[in-house]
Amino acid sequence: MDENYRTVSKDLEKVIGYIHADTVSEEDKDLITKQTMDYFDNYVSPGWLKYRKSVSTNDAIIEWTDNDSTYIGLYGENFIDCLGGFGIFTCGHRNPEIVGTVKAQLDHEALHSQELLDPLRGYLAKAMAAITPGDLQYCFFTNGGAEAVEMALKLARIATGGRWYISTVGGFHGKSMGAISVTGKNTYRVPYTPMVQQVQHVEYGNAQDAEKAIRNLQAVGEKVAAMIVEPIQGEAGVIIPPDGYLKALRTICDKYKVALIFDEIQTGMGRTGTMWRCEHEGVTPDVMTYGKAFGGGVMPITGLICRPWMWGKQLVDNPWLLGSPTFGGNPVCCSAAIATIKYMIDNDIPGQCAEKGQLLKGGLESLKKKYPKLIDDVRGAGLMLAVEFKHTKIGYSVAKGLFSRGVMTAGTLVNAKCIRFEPPATISREQIDAVVSRMDAALADTAKGLVADFDKQDA
Repeated sequence: MDENYRTVSKDLEKVIGYIHADTVSEEDKDLITKQTMDYFDNYVSPGWLKYRKSVSTNDAIIEWTDNDSTYIGLYGENFIDCLGGFGIFTCGHRNPEIVGTVKAQLDHEALHSQELLDPLRGYLAKAMAAITPGDLQYCFFTNGGAEAVEMALKLARIATGGRWYISTVGGFHGKSMGAISVTGKNTYRVPYTPMVQQVQHVEYGNAQDAEKAIRNLQAVGEKVAAMIVEPIQGEAGVIIPPDGYLKALRTICDKYKVALIFDEIQTGMGRTGTMWRCEHEGVTPDVMTYGKAFGGGVMPITGLICRPWMWGKQLVDNPWLLGSPTFGGNPVCCSAAIATIKYMIDNDIPGQCAEKGQLLKGGLESLKKKYPKLIDDVRGAGLMLAVEFKHTKIGYSVAKGLFSRGVMTAGTLVNAKCIRFEPPATISREQIDAVVSRMDAALADTAKGLVADFDKQDA
């Protein structure tokens, strides 16, 4: 065998040893830290280290283990997780019931044959039909959120024969080519233009704007396949539309025979206080995408569910037409999703998100009153919350201050002017109190820093 291969094998033997080890020596901790910095810069992404708060201090923080509502670094650093993996960890970190089910599945099968029938996919699809609104029925499982959106966009074209899509300014639907075409943020779109051309963006929260776009396209002979919308815009800064917006879109799409797609990848699975955010208005879409928390914070699995009329003859005659992801709906990931749904029902995770969200939001609103010159707004639903600051520099300072005090948060759309709070539903009331207290201290430090900056400018 080539000597280079032998070297790789020897190096990986050391890494596998780290994975199996209960403890890591101080010498190895130092080596892991040094190599992680080096390998990210030279083999992952040269810009990654500059972007992460975890390397914005003198010493890099390497995540090593997690549990419940916390991350623990390689050297024992402890963080209350208020980022939640952008919504992944609704059921907590390494939830024992979900991990136990996944381990049990691994003991007899991990991936499917691609030819025989894998039963867990059927069980999961039936459960999804039972817990989603209205007559949503047919499921298609994928691996990531953007892939689920891609399939939803394709499905809309197959089902309606239309070619145009209506999306919203500020919307975020992923970064693959089709998903980014309907995303409403120029930062992500411009490097890849031209992309899917038949997309028109309208104002979010303005149903009349959507109707006008559809009506005008149809007036000139263009057929619209679908409108895609987030029930709450996540990456735009947790933007909640006016009450009645989703109902109005349903009426408009029915009127013009346009498929309505709800992107519930971030808002779904209990995050906003109901299992699905569209339940807030009692609206059933034609297609709904889901993900993030769907795999219980243990395995990556996403997908879509659609109403029966969407799954037409073309797909019945050729089930591979929509797509055939190699790992989509594999047994080990399905086992995680099945365990997640049961855990959410048995422990009323949507209810916990609603209750704890009110507590956290109340604490954040008290800080808004205390620091009116720093905070512009506190908004959100359930445990999908955001704090918007007067200026990006303020948000960055507060987020960094929280990080230094052991609270993990993040901005929205690569912007610190608005930082999100999406902790697991397993977060304790004591941890919520600690988050508010530590943010108070971070805001106080930021306020002092602003005064010092003004003093320098005056001098």
